[in-house]
Amino acid sequence: MSPYVFKDNAPMGNIQTLTAADLDRYRANVWLLSPPCQPYTRQGLQKQSADARASSFLRILEIIPELMRPPVMLFVENVVGFETSDTHQRMVQILEESQFVTQEFILSPLQFGVPYSRPRYFCLSLEFNRICYACFTGKRKPSSFCNPEFNGQLLHVPEPLFGRKEIKSISENGQLTSASDKMLQACLPIERFLEFGISKNHVENGTSFPPNTFSDEDSLKQYFVPSSLIERWGSAMDIVYPDSKRCCCFTKSYYRYVKGTGSLLATVMPTTRDKTSLDELCLRYFTPREVSNLHSFPKEFEFPEHVTLRQRYALLGNSLSAAVVAPLLSYLFSEPYDEK
Repeated sequence: MSPYVFKDNAPMGNIQTLTAADLDRYRANVWLLSPPCQPYTRQGLQKQSADARASSFLRILEIIPELMRPPVMLFVENVVGFETSDTHQRMVQILEESQFVTQEFILSPLQFGVPYSRPRYFCLSLEFNRICYACFTGKRKPSSFCNPEFNGQLLHVPEPLFGRKEIKSISENGQLTSASDKMLQACLPIERFLEFGISKNHVENGTSFPPNTFSDEDSLKQYFVPSSLIERWGSAMDIVYPDSKRCCCFTKSYYRYVKGTGSLLATVMPTTRDKTSLDELCLRYFTPREVSNLHSFPKEFEFPEHVTLRQRYALLGNSLSAAVVAPLLSYLFSEPYDEK
C-alpha cells in the first residue's frame, strides 16, 4: 500500500494526512489494502508497528471508527508473520469495535494447483450490523459470510471458499487435511507455465532443450545464469526442473540476486540429478512472462515497453497470486447460503 493517495494516477498527498471526511468523500464500499510488508518479514528488523512503514496502514485503521460512510467490505493482504504482529492485534481490535466480522486465511498457490510456493496472509472483513446491498446485486440483507461458523478464525485451508461440502476436510486446528493434500498433489508441472516451448522428446537423459523450441533464442540468452554466480552461490540456489511441481517465491530482488530471491530453472535434464554439476544444468532465470504465469495473470497481461527488465521483476515480486485472490474475493462478495 503506497503511503500516498492517488487520483487520476497523480499523487494527492500522504495517507497519514487523511481525515475521515476525506475518505467519506470517496464513498467506497470496498477497501482493498496491501500495506507494506517490511515491518513483518522474517528477514527484516520486525519492528512491527514501531516501523515507520506501518504508519500509513495504522492511520487508515484509526479513521474507520470516525467514518460516516464506512466500507461494507475490507480485504487485507500481507506476508506470513503479520498475523502475529501488534499491528494485526490493533487491526482486529478496531474492526471488532467497529462491528466488523472477520475471517482470516494463510494460503498459497500450491493449494490451488499452481506449482508456486507463495504463502500469504489474508483478512476478509464485513460490516456485520449494517444493512447493505449484498454483493451490490440490489438485494437488501445484513452482510454475512457464506460460512459464518469460521468468523474470527485463522484458516490454513481454502475449502470454505468453495462451498459447504468440502468444509468437512478442515480439522479443528485449521491444518491441512486430505482434500488439501490432494490439491497439492494435483499441481501442474512447471513446464506448463514456461514462456518458451519445451519438447518432451528433449527433456530426458541429459539432453538440453533444442534451440528451435524457443520463440527467440537471442532474447533467452540474457536469462542464463553466469558461471561466476553459479560458482559463488551455487550451494544457496533453489533449482527446479520442467517436471517439478513446486518452485520458491519470487521476490522483488529476483534477477539482481540469486540467494533467496526465487528458483532457477535447469534447462538440461540430467540422468542423475544428485550427481550432476550445476554448470551442466544450464541454469536460467524464469522470464517475467513465466513469473506472471505462475502468478496466474491472464495471457493478455503485458508490461509497457518502457518498463525495464529489473523493474518488471520488482513489480512482480510485490504482486499477488490471482489464483488465490480471485476465489477469496469471490467468497467475500458471495451471498450467504440459505439455511434449509
